[in-house]
Amino acid sequence: MGNAGRKIVLAASTSESSEYLRSTWRQMLLATLPAQYARWFRTDWSTEVEVEPDGQARYVPQGLRVIEAKLLERFRPEEIAVCYPDQLPLFVGPETRAVGIHAHNPLGITFATDVYAYFYGRHVEPINAAEFRRLILHPVLRQHKPHLKLIVGGPGAWQIEKKGLQDEWLVDTIVDGEAEDVVLELFEKAVRGEPLPRKVECKSPPLESIPPLRGRSTYGAVEITRGCGRGCQFCSVALRGGKSIPLERILENVRVQVEHGADAILLVTEDLFLYEMGPKFRVNVPALKRLFESVAAVPGVKYLGLTHGTMAPIVVDPTVIAELQIAVDRSVHTHAASTHPEKRYQNLFIGIETGSVRLFRQYMKGKGYPFRPEQWPDVVLKGMEILNRHNWFPFCTWIIGLPGETPDDTKQSLDLLFALRNAKWCVVPTLFVPLEDTRLERKPGARLYDLTDLQWEFFFTCWRYNLDFFRRSPKMQWLFSMGVPFYYYFLGRRLFGPAMKYPLMRFGHFPEWLLRGKLYLDFSNGHNARYRVPDQVPIPEAPFRPEIPDTEKLVSLE
Repeated sequence: MGNAGRKIVLAASTSESSEYLRSTWRQMLLATLPAQYARWFRTDWSTEVEVEPDGQARYVPQGLRVIEAKLLERFRPEEIAVCYPDQLPLFVGPETRAVGIHAHNPLGITFATDVYAYFYGRHVEPINAAEFRRLILHPVLRQHKPHLKLIVGGPGAWQIEKKGLQDEWLVDTIVDGEAEDVVLELFEKAVRGEPLPRKVECKSPPLESIPPLRGRSTYGAVEITRGCGRGCQFCSVALRGGKSIPLERILENVRVQVEHGADAILLVTEDLFLYEMGPKFRVNVPALKRLFESVAAVPGVKYLGLTHGTMAPIVVDPTVIAELQIAVDRSVHTHAASTHPEKRYQNLFIGIETGSVRLFRQYMKGKGYPFRPEQWPDVVLKGMEILNRHNWFPFCTWIIGLPGETPDDTKQSLDLLFALRNAKWCVVPTLFVPLEDTRLERKPGARLYDLTDLQWEFFFTCWRYNLDFFRRSPKMQWLFSMGVPFYYYFLGRRLFGPAMKYPLMRFGHFPEWLLRGKLYLDFSNGHNARYRVPDQVPIPEAPFRPEIPDTEKLVSLE
């Protein structure tokens, strides 16, 4: 159509679309760094993307591909374009009537991403926020706004409304939730030039509403489940019952990824172990094994990647991990600590979130089902041992500043962290954020500037672990040791005060004997370990029932 434009244009930012280093967690972490220093840190690589000969995006987030597939049920392929910001002028023109924009974390205010840019100042913008702003404020969208509707959806679309930017950014409609049941009617109205609702709130659609993909997703992402149902109060997904995509649909989507150039498939799920689960969260090991083997058998698939999982199912049935050896054999990740013949390891995102039994019982006890809250530290330690033994090195999150967190709660987290000091993992400390549509959405969020000395110790001990495990170069350690005092005395002390001083020194590998008496954990003289890896974690005879909202109960628990 040339300069006339496509009737519908779908777009995503480069930082959300990038396949940087084939690593989802590296892509995510790099996008949290300050945009103004991206080139200095050489993290601008994390926004590199690939473009098809006609200017369309080679890969975009899986959610946007779902919207594309849904629209293709009603519109012709030549009426729709999917692109990155730099290619918008090729497809937005006088004939364009609707632009749909994917928003995963548009303002950088979810758990991990509102933390790290702030180490350079209160008003420093992270890469993901800067890249989204470059997309939403693109001049060509402003130029043609009189005749097109701007629709924004995705997991982070709520951030725009929360920050009061919908009018400033000329967004006609914010779509909150899973959009399959509303997207056709919404875009048809936009194409006809009819008024759109300011906001559309969506419920989880039936499986038959989810269309097969028509294009390549970032990392070859293919959805295998939706929802969770474990009831964690800080997570909206945990309040929706889980359901599994049929295997034939999964394989159909995998073949589409390969046809469009992907050699790696990322199996997207809120919890891997809920796939085709049995009653009461029981892992369906044969179904999982069949899934992995079937995907790996698709011609052209070289690598398998995973998203999220939980610790409890691994401890309930340790054979789960042993039966999924193919996940390690087909992993793209390697590490010297792996015992695999090719040094491969598999990655899984796991939320540990706290070492405090009190906070666990209050906010997330369903995460440990069928174990009781007081068993959570043992579940974490035993689960980590099982994972590491089979060359699974998880990426774990831990929330600092949950509502009501006390110094004793932080000490319990530090004790559990100390017990994990020799684990093979990456642990990312995050700050509590009151996300929309969660039970804690009205609670105050945690702020980096208000961290206590114990919370700072937890934060930097986590990153000391990560630095030691993933960057073992003596030169790297020397650079950090030299840089820490410069950062603290020239910027850190002014921004955050003296509470961060000694924890920062631990991060910088200062001798532990210098820190003795300054920090809660004593690495120099042997901390009095509160936790040890148990031989086994007994399953209670009468497990508690997780709290699941009446509106969307998990079928297997009814």
